[in-house]
Amino acid sequence: MIIIGEKLNGTIPSMAKAIAGRDEEWIKGIAQKEADAGADFIDVCASVEIGEVETLHWMIDLVQSVTNVPICIDSPSTEVLAKTYQFCKRPGMFNSVSMESKKQIDGIFKIMAENPGWEVIAMLCDDTGIPKSAADRLRVFEAIMEKAKAYGIDPSRIHIDPIIEAAALMDPDREDGPGIAINTKVIRAIRAAYPTIHITSAISNISHGLPARKFMNYAFTALVLEAGLDSGILDPLNEGMLGVIYAAEALLGLDEDGYCMEYIEAYKDGLFGASKK
Repeated sequence: MIIIGEKLNGTIPSMAKAIAGRDEEWIKGIAQKEADAGADFIDVCASVEIGEVETLHWMIDLVQSVTNVPICIDSPSTEVLAKTYQFCKRPGMFNSVSMESKKQIDGIFKIMAENPGWEVIAMLCDDTGIPKSAADRLRVFEAIMEKAKAYGIDPSRIHIDPIIEAAALMDPDREDGPGIAINTKVIRAIRAAYPTIHITSAISNISHGLPARKFMNYAFTALVLEAGLDSGILDPLNEGMLGVIYAAEALLGLDEDGYCMEYIEAYKDGLFGASKK
C-alpha cells in the first residue's frame, strides 16, 4: 500500500499551533518520524486563511531539510498547488483535483505533462457535488480519464479518490446498498478497467463522529484493500494501522515477496507489534 503521511496538516490542532508559532523543530520532527515509519509521500497542508503559498513554502523547506521522501502538496486551491510545486526538489503529488470547475484540472494536468514524475489525487466529484450513486461517480471518473488521456497522463500517475463519507452519515437505503457498498463498487470497477491506476482514500474520514474510531478505521482499511484500494492518506505512526495493512496485504496475496515476508520484515523492523517495545 502506498502510504501518504497525514500528520503535517494544519487542520490538526497541534499542527495548527506549530504552524502559527513557526515551530520548526516540531514540524521537522513529525516529518522525520513519518519518513522513518515508511511513508511513501508526506502530505503537507497549511490550512491557513492568509499567506498559504508562503506557509507551504516554509513547511516544504522544513520537510526537505530532514528527508528525501516525496511531498504531497495539499490545498483546496489548484492555483496554490500550481505555485507551490516549484518549491519541491523532486517530483511529488498534487492533492487534489476533481471535475469541479473551480479546481482547474486542466492546469494541473498541463503541469504534469511538462513534469513527468508528478502524480495527482483526483476526487470523484463535479459541480453537482458528491455523486450519490456509484454509476454517477464512475461517470465523473471517465471524465477525469478523458482529460488525462488528452494530456498524455498515464493512469499509473493518478490516485483516484472515490470519496469516503462518514459511516455515521451513510443512508442505509441508498441506491447501491448500505454501508460502504457504493465505495467498493466504484473501487472494483475502476480496478477492473485500469489495473495500473492507484485508488486512494483519506482513511479516517470513515470514522468521523464515532467513538473508538481506530476500530472503524482498521476494519474499513481491510475491506477496501480487498476491493482494490492501494493507496491511503493515514497516520504512519499508528502501529495498529500498519499492522492491519501488512496483515491484510499478506492475506490477500499482495505481499510481493510471498510467504508473508513483508509482514514479517515490517514486524522485525518495529513498525508494529511487540518488537517495538
